[in-house]
Amino acid sequence: MSQIAILAGLVLGLALGVIASATGNETLIAIAEASAPFGAAFMRAIQMVVIPLVGVTVFVGVAKIGDPRKLGRLGGASVGFFWLTTLPAIVLGMIVMRVALAFAPPVTPPTVAAEVASELPGIVDFLVNLIPRNPFEAAAAGSLLPIIVFTVLFAAATTTLPADKREPLISLGESVSDVLIRLVHWVLLTAPLGVFGLAAPVAARTGIAMLQNLAVFIIAVVAGLFIFMAIIFLPAVRFVGKMPVGKFIKGTIGTYAMGFSTTSSVATLPVMFDDADRLGLSKETSNLVLPLAASINRPGSALFQGAAVIFLASVYDVSVTPAAIAGAVLATFLAAMTVAPVPSASIMTMAPALDTVGIPLSALGIMLGIDRVPDMFRSATNVVGHLASATVVESLAGGEEADLDGTPGVKPDS
Repeated sequence: MSQIAILAGLVLGLALGVIASATGNETLIAIAEASAPFGAAFMRAIQMVVIPLVGVTVFVGVAKIGDPRKLGRLGGASVGFFWLTTLPAIVLGMIVMRVALAFAPPVTPPTVAAEVASELPGIVDFLVNLIPRNPFEAAAAGSLLPIIVFTVLFAAATTTLPADKREPLISLGESVSDVLIRLVHWVLLTAPLGVFGLAAPVAARTGIAMLQNLAVFIIAVVAGLFIFMAIIFLPAVRFVGKMPVGKFIKGTIGTYAMGFSTTSSVATLPVMFDDADRLGLSKETSNLVLPLAASINRPGSALFQGAAVIFLASVYDVSVTPAAIAGAVLATFLAAMTVAPVPSASIMTMAPALDTVGIPLSALGIMLGIDRVPDMFRSATNVVGHLASATVVESLAGGEEADLDGTPGVKPDS
């Protein structure tokens, strides 16, 4: 489904709700409230798909990485760089959003308290609850983070199997993923009506304050992405990669523009290879690091998701405890490293983080409608990060030749 159609559904829903709130017209308010079942049905369909989709995507992503020891120095340094940049991206997104909320007007929470988790565990209980007694029971209860933890461990164990036993499991996971992705596309055909049904009742209760909050969110995310590149990528390139900052910026303009327009790391790969040559990186490094980064490196998406968790917690008036923050960071880290190849995947894979904090999953519908602009900026940040990782890894590993089994499929960064 086109982002334009989804955006149209959001705009119409917000317009109806804002007008109804401003005028107090009972007929418009009744129409806005009557559209709520469309939003509820859409979110039930999303929830129906999201648990198996997240589980399968995480399994395939981790299993295909394989044993890091077999990747050589280049592969190991690459994965380490991805991890070390993804975590600060999440934290920075949360911090920037927390600061930006000071400029957002107060908004009436769009849900009743019963829809939000009333009690969140402490740190110790949170850590214990990460281990599911029964993964199937956790899936039935919608406890997404324990499912992800189990899936990561299961995938890690899979990497230790001989190839003749490992490959059929990965192939099965990819086939199931393909089916679920097709199902997601079917669900997204109803997104304009579903987003309308989510936005109209919310805007009718909150008025124009919701529009102002969404504008603050978008501006904060875009600003956070540029701050992240300035304080993480550029120092890493300069002090670890031993490359002048000006040379790196000039050499990545084409990559940034391509990532911005296509919102896909894989579609940007040809430009990244050309820019890597201009930056003077060896073929051995770029041929391994860039495809690997295009598959699993998503710092821009991680920052976006971290910011979205804090923003939605504020909108829905959810108290964020230290345990909830820890859970959201962990869930976001794992999801950002294995983004599903579906439209606006960074929205879809936010479900575990929202569930951990206690934010209703209906919040995803609002994010879907405004995702186009953040998607372009976070994808551009991702692809610059791929070149930054190649620059740093070349300096650390000295251009050692290494091979990586498997190539990434064409998919959006979303």
